[in-house]
Amino acid sequence: MESRKQTDVSFKKKEREIDREVNTALFMLRCEQCGISISDLDLLSIGMINDMFIEMKNDEYDYPKIATQADIDAL
Repeated sequence: MESRKQTDVSFKKKEREIDREVNTALFMLRCEQCGISISDLDLLSIGMINDMFIEMKNDEYDYPKIATQADIDAL
């Protein structure tokens, strides 16, 4: 079986500053935005909460095109 590499990939990365110091206030704000209560914090790790926040923001993003089955088959 022949190995092939895709070389014609291009994308436009959104330029924004993402390096922000995580402090208690920012962490609690993210918890509030995700709807996580203080009692829920006993059950979740910081990483899990960060993942939940990222997924929430991904769900809100308006993607320009949704792949169809034909697009997937073309890969």
